[in-house]
Amino acid sequence: MILLTPDLRYALRANAINRLAALRDDKPEPDPVPVVKLFNPAGAATWLATELDDDEDTLFGLADLGFGCPELGSFSLSEIASVRLPFGLRIERDLDFATPFPLSRWAETARRAGSIIWAEQLLRRAAAHQLRPPKS
Repeated sequence: MILLTPDLRYALRANAINRLAALRDDKPEPDPVPVVKLFNPAGAATWLATELDDDEDTLFGLADLGFGCPELGSFSLSEIASVRLPFGLRIERDLDFATPFPLSRWAETARRAGSIIWAEQLLRRAAAHQLRPPKS
């Protein structure tokens, strides 16, 4: 599986450029929504990426290796792509991933919940609750 399509690369690079422009112009850093979710189909490791550096390998986002302490930081696309799992499995991209929530909300929820996987459940419920029409 291709972990990053050209469209995903473009969106990730655009977020990185926007952050650098904000820093250069002494403006608040943007808080983009995660663009891509990568995951271990045989375990709990999950990565949510918002940016891709100009080296085309260093991603920034929320990383959860399944130890109960999701962390914001940088991670290597080539290292993730090189992981070999049992039964010939590899790290995959969640093809259906989309979120209305910015990375800061994901990080806060994942830290409280102890994982990105649990945070995803909580945020789905929050999104569903926001979409319900008010009771009359």
